[in-house]
Amino acid sequence: MTKLKITAGPFTFYGKLEEELAPKTTAVFKSLLPYREKIIHVRWSGEGCWIPLGDLDLGLGYENHTSHPAPGEFILYPGGISETEILLAYGGVDFSSKVGQLAGNHFLTITEGRENLVALGKLTLWKGAQDIVFELAE
Repeated sequence: MTKLKITAGPFTFYGKLEEELAPKTTAVFKSLLPYREKIIHVRWSGEGCWIPLGDLDLGLGYENHTSHPAPGEFILYPGGISETEILLAYGGVDFSSKVGQLAGNHFLTITEGRENLVALGKLTLWKGAQDIVFELAE
């Protein structure tokens, strides 16, 4: 099991890559580590934050995909009818875009620090983009 440290805004989370359920997605994501970006609040999907990746083509299709990630689950939408993105659910999510409902690959689950998910979501909603860093946990 690969464990990641995720620092988002002032919060630190730990999570596990879903290597058995989404082997291709996790392999691609691991190749990007350490990964630094900005996370912003979603526009259409509900209680979630996302990392827009534009037209980035990671060479992925669907695996272990869902439109309703549970709080603490990260999904990666591989692109197609909407832009490529990573989404973190902190509450109820119905993953959508301006073109309608989407499904993303559930590839990472937060296992520690879940008590700060709502605080991260509200911070991002009211204060704007937050730095996020994904790295291998030591």
